[in-house]
Amino acid sequence: MGGGIYLPVGILALNIVNTCTVTGKAEQKARRLIRLLLKKHPQTPVLVTGCYAEVEASIIAQIDPRVRVFPGSRKGELADLPGFLAGRLTLHPEEPLISALSDFCLRNTDASAPKGATSSTFRLATDNFLFHSRASIKIQDGCNNHCTYCRIRLARGKAVSLPSAEVIAQIRKIEAAGWAEVILSGVNLSQYRSENGDFADLMHQILTNTDKIAIRVSSLYPERVDEAILPMLANQRVRPHFHLSVQSGSDRILALMRRPYTAETVYRAAERLRSVKENPFLACDIITGFPGETDEDFEKTFMLCSDIGFAWIHAFPYSPRPGTEAALFKPHVPERIAGERVARLSALAEQNHRRYADYWTGRELTAIVEQRPTGGTGRILTENYLSLEIDPIDSARGSQIRIKVKGNGKGQIVI
Repeated sequence: MGGGIYLPVGILALNIVNTCTVTGKAEQKARRLIRLLLKKHPQTPVLVTGCYAEVEASIIAQIDPRVRVFPGSRKGELADLPGFLAGRLTLHPEEPLISALSDFCLRNTDASAPKGATSSTFRLATDNFLFHSRASIKIQDGCNNHCTYCRIRLARGKAVSLPSAEVIAQIRKIEAAGWAEVILSGVNLSQYRSENGDFADLMHQILTNTDKIAIRVSSLYPERVDEAILPMLANQRVRPHFHLSVQSGSDRILALMRRPYTAETVYRAAERLRSVKENPFLACDIITGFPGETDEDFEKTFMLCSDIGFAWIHAFPYSPRPGTEAALFKPHVPERIAGERVARLSALAEQNHRRYADYWTGRELTAIVEQRPTGGTGRILTENYLSLEIDPIDSARGSQIRIKVKGNGKGQIVI
């Protein structure tokens, strides 16, 4: 849902907050973080970017005079920020940082480019991930769907994709840097398109043109789990962990949301994924309390999640987003009821997760070292997305190891 970092710039410092607008709660968290940074670092400006900054720049700017807003559609230009500030403050060492930031935000570079233009969208790419155990690459942005509740498409614009040749080149660079796993990310990977085909074609090219790096797919729409992509997902280098963007198990609510699939599509997607991987970790997103959602609609959602046995369910209450069609839909579902439905799904998620972990107890899995403390236990993330404690090991963070699941949230390294 976004986050902030504190970066030293010579003897100065700068706070950068990347924001989200998917829910009102995400925006509230962003405002709280901005105020916290202003209080903790009163002499330090805060540069706010991301989707919330794209759609509500004026609201954010009013928080404090020390805040500068940089729209999410131009976020890729932040790759120029270190060089800009270094040059500017070298020439004008007495100039306040807030002034230099203001001029950076007002630059015309890419200002005339269409929202989501490839020229800037994918510029923040690297093979150096200082605070992560796994690498990632953004290959797609924006969305061509018109879901009635979604504000992301208003902030990100139409779907754009990183050319496949650039995807391959970046992953090869990541692999050469020693990373064991790379996550393919995007707003809607199902809409990936390049000169060489769609997402299934890209997966084939990645697996053909890289050596051994493992591939994790961040999220898929259920209808994208088709016969074309299944052979790619079956490859042993593709992690057995899949997140489906579901939102509801009621066809009536899915139609009101204008989602491009039905509940049957979700059932079929889960069945297909399990046909190519042994008991993969399946997760999903669910929105409760969408306008007009009845008890019967919710029970269909609950039944779908129970029948499929999702190992995790990211459930959250519907939040009306300004500028979307659903914000005007009626009847409203009381927040209390939406919250109770989230609680039921969350309890089901905990139950399903325990059952899933129990299945793997005593079995061996590949894992990535996430934390390697000098004393006490470390943490690993298995290929199928189980976060486990492990006894202290010599392997560096980000390295790939073989472990046995011991149960009770613990793992044991296999020599």
